[in-house]
Amino acid sequence: MPEAEPPVEDGATKYDVELVAVSKSYDGGAKAVDTISLRIPKASYCCLLGPSGCGKTTTLRMLAGHESVTDGDVLIHNRNVTDGAPSARGTSMMFQSYALFPHLSALDNAAFSLKIKGVKKAERHAKAMEFLKLVQMDHLAHRMPAQLSGGQQQRVALARSLITRPKVLLLDEPLSALDPFLRVLMRTELKRIQTELGITFVHVTHSQEEALALSDLVVVMSDGQIMQAGSARDVFEKPSNAFVAKFIGGHNVIDVEGRKVSVRADKCRIVQSVGGTNIPAEVTNIEYQGPMVRILVKDSDGKEYHAQISDSRFFADPPVIGEKVTFSWMPEDEWRLAA
Repeated sequence: MPEAEPPVEDGATKYDVELVAVSKSYDGGAKAVDTISLRIPKASYCCLLGPSGCGKTTTLRMLAGHESVTDGDVLIHNRNVTDGAPSARGTSMMFQSYALFPHLSALDNAAFSLKIKGVKKAERHAKAMEFLKLVQMDHLAHRMPAQLSGGQQQRVALARSLITRPKVLLLDEPLSALDPFLRVLMRTELKRIQTELGITFVHVTHSQEEALALSDLVVVMSDGQIMQAGSARDVFEKPSNAFVAKFIGGHNVIDVEGRKVSVRADKCRIVQSVGGTNIPAEVTNIEYQGPMVRILVKDSDGKEYHAQISDSRFFADPPVIGEKVTFSWMPEDEWRLAA
């Protein structure tokens, strides 16, 4: 297996990536990224999460050097690379399309960057086999891309990105083209490889589940700005504002006595009025999700909320669509949101 990164030297920065008041503007003054600052700790898995057009991919491309920075600075391993060429940054980028060469085997695809650098065939093939083994593709090293599944092609693309030993690996929605089963399998593999190599991965996604499952650091973006950055647990349990609570999913945003709060759906119940905060409501939809059942309701003003309850609790006394119910939660389960 390829060796992990050496330990940090005394006095070295504890961040692999730093964005300092970074902005990106296009002709006409439109800002794709608006004065964002972010520090990504060493050897961490960071997901940039947000809806389409939020600025996450532009941010990734500025890190890679494929997009110029209008204002601010980009630092990688404490070195200012704002105006540096992509090849001089110590980054490698894995694209959504994988972009494998159809006329080259998996082995030669993985070894391609070493060939460009003039590394002799035997040496580059040996190194490529190391990385194909890391991604569990060494047994298919001599197959052509057309003979590989989507998940296998992705593994080859990952080996090709890692073989240059980047300081930071950049991934642009790498799982979006896979079916749900492979997506779960590959996100487990990505985290395993990142941990084994001890380098920072920066991963763009619009999938909340993906970001929460992978991240040491989740960065939620909207309209070119960072809404919240923190651990997956902090972002999920303590959203900074209504946008984060709604986008991250699993939360209700509710106005209660002049204050705006979020309440996790799994803390809500469809019950009789027996204490806590209660809202008269009507069941509008029921979604069976295996171990959990999601119940959607609306109040008399048409506002919608949802509760997630265990399947055993649901089937013990199942409500039906159109039934008048009480939507309830306990005050200690509220999280007050910023205005």
